Amino acid sequence: MNRLKLGVVGVGALGRHHARILGSFPDVELVAVAEPNEAQGRSVAEATGCEWVADYQSLLGRVDAASIVVPTFLHQPVAVAFLERGIPVLVEKPIASSLAAGQAIVDAAAASRVAVQVGHIERFNPAFRALAERVQAPRYIRAERYSNYAFRSMDIGVVHDLMIHDIELTQYLVQSEVISVEAFGVSLVGGHEDAVQARVRFENGCLADLSANRVCPTATRTMQVWSARGCVTADLHTRTVTTYGPRADLRHGPLPYDLGRQPGADINQLKAEMFTRFIPMETPTLESADALTMELRSFIESVRNGTMPEVDGVAGLKAIQVADAILKSVATHSWGPGDGLGPHVLLDRLATASL
Repeated sequence: MNRLKLGVVGVGALGRHHARILGSFPDVELVAVAEPNEAQGRSVAEATGCEWVADYQSLLGRVDAASIVVPTFLHQPVAVAFLERGIPVLVEKPIASSLAAGQAIVDAAAASRVAVQVGHIERFNPAFRALAERVQAPRYIRAERYSNYAFRSMDIGVVHDLMIHDIELTQYLVQSEVISVEAFGVSLVGGHEDAVQARVRFENGCLADLSANRVCPTATRTMQVWSARGCVTADLHTRTVTTYGPRADLRHGPLPYDLGRQPGADINQLKAEMFTRFIPMETPTLESADALTMELRSFIESVRNGTMPEVDGVAGLKAIQVADAILKSVATHSWGPGDGLGPHVLLDRLATASL
């Protein structure tokens, strides 16, 4: 088998793991890592047995594909440079820092007829994959994503940093166009929004409540999906899935409420049977695969076979469109009757008043 020649651009906190995993694939030759920080670049290159280069442009013409893990504002120029040379790329999420920049990446890929995959890693999370298999026609989705302050990815706010994951997952599940967005948020410790709550309404009637906070003492990544079949809850951090669904006979036989009203009803027994007899609860066993490894393997197979990536540039672009709509709603949200204050203005005034 011919080994694909790969390069990784940016080997910081996340990129070094891209290099480590790609370098471990037997069908991949990790040619080089491109990193302006020489100490970091040389360290990763030595650990993965490849070359270090300071300038990513030196990889053009030397690799069959590239993984781009640079700050978000650099996604467009770096990705387009490779795409214009006919080199497929995996671009970390979000696809770009703006809709126009994301569109430029998608257009460059289309013009060169090569693939661009966006690093929405949660699509490869075994817990999400199990949830998606058990959901049909979702009617309501609630996603919560909270994390400690990471002191990195500060060039973007929490919507592009964290919420973008759940925006993309929700769009994948719903498969319908977004018709409205309502949101509010606050900037707590930086120049961008750090906590945001959004409600997204889809054309087919599905509603999604998305919550993200990157200044939180505890880390949480959960998703709950309701449909006619019941409810599926996934903890994307612990990788556990729980399903709740009424038995078919519950729709045609006596309801638990009616059974409880019968003379001599054993209420404690009925309570004990609620999630066995009436609404069975199941916790399936999930695979233990590493999500990043699965994502990178998917990218390699896409490049090798010339097939569409699981999360292509269009999917990444649609997520950015909704993210932008959420940010616009955050910027115009009023925090009180007639105050006319958006979250950033309100915080600034409170800070000034406390001096």
